[in-house]
Amino acid sequence: MKSFLSRYLADESGSTAIEYGLIAALVSVVLVGAMSTLSGKISDVFTQIATAIPED
Repeated sequence: MKSFLSRYLADESGSTAIEYGLIAALVSVVLVGAMSTLSGKISDVFTQIATAIPED
């Protein structure tokens, strides 16, 4: 039982997957925050471009 417990505590194969999952979650949160912040500004830029183009 002691050897099983020591092997279980020394096993780090799942740690990498968890770390990659946490990094992906952090990147997702940053992207969502950036998109929500910039969405209004991008909309304003497209509106300005649309009004600047002359209609025939």
